[in-house]
Amino acid sequence: MENKVGPMKNKKKIWEGKTKRNEQTRKKGRMGNSQSPPPNPRFNSASRAFTPKELEDLKSLFNSLAAQSQTNGQYVSSSVFQVYFGLKGPLGERMFDLATQGRKDDKLTFEDLVITKGTYVKGTNDEIEEFIYRLLDVTDDEILTRSDLDSVLVNMFNHIFQLKGSQPESSSHCYMVETFLNAATFSKDHEGRDKSMSFEDFKSWCTLVPSVKKFLSNLLVPPDPGRPGSKVPKLQYSENIDSSILLLRDEYAWHMGGALSHEELEEWKLLYHSSLNGLSFNTFLGNISNGDEPTVLIIKDREGYIFGGFASQPWERHGDFYGDMKTFLFQLYPKASIFRPTGANSNLQWCAVNFSSETIPNGIGFGGRINHFGMFLSASFDQGHTFSCTTFNSPCLSKTAKICPEVIECWGVVRKGLEQETTDVVKGTVLERFKEDRHMLNLVGIANASE
Repeated sequence: MENKVGPMKNKKKIWEGKTKRNEQTRKKGRMGNSQSPPPNPRFNSASRAFTPKELEDLKSLFNSLAAQSQTNGQYVSSSVFQVYFGLKGPLGERMFDLATQGRKDDKLTFEDLVITKGTYVKGTNDEIEEFIYRLLDVTDDEILTRSDLDSVLVNMFNHIFQLKGSQPESSSHCYMVETFLNAATFSKDHEGRDKSMSFEDFKSWCTLVPSVKKFLSNLLVPPDPGRPGSKVPKLQYSENIDSSILLLRDEYAWHMGGALSHEELEEWKLLYHSSLNGLSFNTFLGNISNGDEPTVLIIKDREGYIFGGFASQPWERHGDFYGDMKTFLFQLYPKASIFRPTGANSNLQWCAVNFSSETIPNGIGFGGRINHFGMFLSASFDQGHTFSCTTFNSPCLSKTAKICPEVIECWGVVRKGLEQETTDVVKGTVLERFKEDRHMLNLVGIANASE
């Protein structure tokens, strides 16, 4: 028995020794794991939004910026981050704060970069809007005030027009900032404080000022004049024209550009101005009808309001509404807003010339219905009207429904790189092209008898 027990005791000791060593190994493993950071689920989730090549490019970018930050490749500093992306002031500081998860340590890691890009660039529309909403809260107090928006808008205009190379005067900044703020709603109550902008308020504001959202959605793209949201069309007009008489300014063009494609923001050419060409419907049609380019019609009325419409189709004689869903109405002063088609109806553009029927009012207009347009200028060019309409979900664009024009101007959108047909059909003015069909209309008593 003793001979049998001895070997069993030896085996037991050997097994116990192995168990202790295994337990020690497991303890060391647990200690090692506790010292290294656990996997970041947000990083893992964000990484899946990128292709391997995109992640590789992000890593190369991070390594380059980290080298410039002189951190041995560990992190990117705030100053290097802001310089690379062309961000300055409160907007740049707030973006870096959000990108570093609010740690306030001035250290952007590779994980931070992937998570931020994954949410802000690759996220859903709701995720992107929520990120921008937080971005606007430059004071980081979870209350988006008028002061926050004011600070961001000034920052934006400085950035955009420095890129363009024509820095507007500070008074011009204040003028434009105020018009954008006037379009905003602040409905969220706070005890002892002014009302703030709720997330729903913010989303509604974005539909009215799409240029702001377009700019704020592309801040993590290397800065250049072609960056989405930063492009301002070149305004072309004769050298002998005093620019002070023009209604359209760079800031207004940038505002309208939020609803247009990149190709439509190359160059806009002045086609008609009432101070130069007179308040004449025939002259207006003659000046704008030598091509099929979109046009921007702007009106300043005697109340001082500035508003108008973007016509995506040529101004051509019709006895009914026409146009497409690229058409929109806009306000420029005292508030800046854009009203795009809702799809409620197809009453987009109106152009009636030399009709004698009361059911076909001569003039040009947008939206609404006959004699109750979203905006309408009569053929006399000395009066018109503007009503709220479901076509664009737009309000009355002026102080009152009646429009008494003081200045009318029209710009042609030059779409570079697009071939334009120059057939006989599109040559000449609108009035010249209508001479043939007017003969037929005279036969049925619809058109006026006089030329």
